[in-house]
Amino acid sequence: MNTKEIIEDKIAEVIKSVFQIDDVNQRNSVKLEVQQNKTGFEGDFTAVTFPLVKILKKSPDLIAMELGDALTTQADFVESFNVVKGFLNLKIKNRFFLDNFNTVKENFDHIEKKNQTVMVEYSSPNTNKPLHLGHIRNNLLGYSVAQILKEDGYDVIKTQIINDRGIHICKSMLAWKKYGNGETPESTATKGDKFVGNYYVEFDKNYKKEIAELVTQGYDEDAAKKQAPIILEAQKMLLDWEKGNEEVRNLWNEMNTWVYEGFGQTYKRLGVDFDQVQYESNTYLLGKDLIQEGLLKGILYRKEDGSIWCDLTDEGLDHKLLLRSDGTSVYMTQDLGTAVQRFKENNIQKLIYTVGNEQDYHFDVLFKILKKLGYNWAENLYHLSYGMVELPEGKMKSREGTVVDADDLMQEMVDTAKEKAEELGKLENLTEEEKEKSYETVGLGALKYFMLKVDPKKKMLFNPKESIDFNGNTGPFIQYTYARIQSLLAKAEYQEQKISDYEINDSEKDLMMNIFNFKDVVSKAAESLSPALVANYIYELVKSYNSFYQNNPILKQDDAVAKQFRLELSALTGKTIKKGLALLGIGTVDRM
Repeated sequence: MNTKEIIEDKIAEVIKSVFQIDDVNQRNSVKLEVQQNKTGFEGDFTAVTFPLVKILKKSPDLIAMELGDALTTQADFVESFNVVKGFLNLKIKNRFFLDNFNTVKENFDHIEKKNQTVMVEYSSPNTNKPLHLGHIRNNLLGYSVAQILKEDGYDVIKTQIINDRGIHICKSMLAWKKYGNGETPESTATKGDKFVGNYYVEFDKNYKKEIAELVTQGYDEDAAKKQAPIILEAQKMLLDWEKGNEEVRNLWNEMNTWVYEGFGQTYKRLGVDFDQVQYESNTYLLGKDLIQEGLLKGILYRKEDGSIWCDLTDEGLDHKLLLRSDGTSVYMTQDLGTAVQRFKENNIQKLIYTVGNEQDYHFDVLFKILKKLGYNWAENLYHLSYGMVELPEGKMKSREGTVVDADDLMQEMVDTAKEKAEELGKLENLTEEEKEKSYETVGLGALKYFMLKVDPKKKMLFNPKESIDFNGNTGPFIQYTYARIQSLLAKAEYQEQKISDYEINDSEKDLMMNIFNFKDVVSKAAESLSPALVANYIYELVKSYNSFYQNNPILKQDDAVAKQFRLELSALTGKTIKKGLALLGIGTVDRM
């Protein structure tokens, strides 16, 4: 339990005894919210008494005075109080802060288990091209939410479903077969996913050429798109794949293997991983049995052409196609089946889909259909919807002029971190290996922090130059403060001690209260699925530490107890920064 909760619980207890509240409904409404006091009035915390006015039929000032008097006698941690327009400001005893500080230190790594398992799906790329800028935001969000949920006490299964089949995959395969001359990623020294992606681009180039030729022969453009020989070949290849044609399947396996090796390298560098991986080639037939079941129960209906639909007009939506007239499924059918399979095969209580906001309607429909089909767990499905990410004009343009490659962006960030470090000249005494590790940690930390500090729902502009600034709300600024703390502790030859008696000053107290808030912030971030809360908390903590550092001598402090306490406070701040950054998938370095 954090400091704020201890105070809130004690206030609730005192309210019940002092004001004789017996009615159950009223008792439930007497827990007043307590906030850190940011006003100029004396006091560490402020309680707002207005919610009690209706129940007690007294003025806010009178309630606050009576409550303050009672707390000074009944709560051993309240030193004094004052009342300002119904706001009760409480000054807390020094001993309470010290005791809490020592408790937080002792229980820093303790996680209270919730005995619930959450599955988080993220990434889920296509195997016809490399990962891009949008995938970076998706992966960082999904991975960070999974880490935050773990820290909040949930068991977590990280998963992705790879879109490894369909016409788009056949396009790359056919282009390689026609124009590849047997070359491989190894023979061309090309990363596997980029190698396959190049053939997707090659297909498109030849497809456009064939369309143009047909148009000159008198076809209209729509007919040319359908009749171009290369698209007809790709469609035949897809049918052959579905029939299990050995040659097509072997080529498909080989090219997908190249892509997975490439993806693996990108994931490793980005610092994300998965506990489970599903493949669309294994799941695309799922859901058809659910459709038949829904039809028998009268939940779904069949049209005259044989197609099957779900009427969602009672939910404020429209009619949704679930099975085509030829019996083939649509994406929705597959997603229904995959959701059911996941709950069958895993003991999960929640399932979170990390997918861009262009799919908001799709997930709204998916969840409503599952509820209609009678799956109670559909209440615990969440779409972690996020806005698109863009770059300033003229930055990081690919050959096609639109897609920003994930590997290229990561490399640019690391190169920029190296330039910055060389400008500052602070890594001279490190080995080359240590320097490279520092550039990697700082460069990717800048990228991750900039992506995650923004509310997921908001569209964002990623500015590489701004993200790697060593000042302001950036990853490097936070990492630099962490490195400064490690340097301080090393110089002081710090050894941990328990401080039982020390008079805390205001800047020390402010920093302590920020540290005490960490677990509460993690819980709120887990509830709202927003890593931005953790990112911005760490930034505020770092600002608080820098203010404390400027105003309190540490190494030159003559008082041994004051020096040791400030070292303890610095060490715990460092641990909190490190853990907070880890929840965002960001590393730390001891020197920058």
